[in-house]
Amino acid sequence: MSSPRRTAPRNSVTRPFTLWKEVATAYLAPALTAGLGGVLSGQSELTTAAFTSIGVTSALVAGAVGAWLHRRGRPRRWTTSAPRPALALVFTVAAAGIGGLAGWFASGWLPSHAPVPDAEWLERLRIDLPLSAALATAIVTWRWHGTTSRQQG
Repeated sequence: MSSPRRTAPRNSVTRPFTLWKEVATAYLAPALTAGLGGVLSGQSELTTAAFTSIGVTSALVAGAVGAWLHRRGRPRRWTTSAPRPALALVFTVAAAGIGGLAGWFASGWLPSHAPVPDAEWLERLRIDLPLSAALATAIVTWRWHGTTSRQQG
């Protein structure tokens, strides 16, 4: 005798977008994975960058993008009506561009204008900032759009 298949009832109430959880995840996920990669490969500069430039950039960008999208709980109409992949792509490219400019500026300008004792780590910013900004933006935008469209639908 076969038992009937049990499926979980579809949850019509979606968990709301919680910015502090997104920011915490945006810091911890890349910091822990890059940090572990640095430890396992013996790259101490990667381990340090994981908890500084990589994790902090991800958290700051996730906070800024999430706050802008969420905007006191009232999303902008064009952000909810745009297709999720298109919105995530546009925001990700913009964040990567801004992160790239910030990394280029910091790695080129800071050593000649500020007393930085060991400026070699600044070269990592050219990669760390745009990559961290892009990943954090893509994930937060994708998750935000998913929760917002389900709540309105």
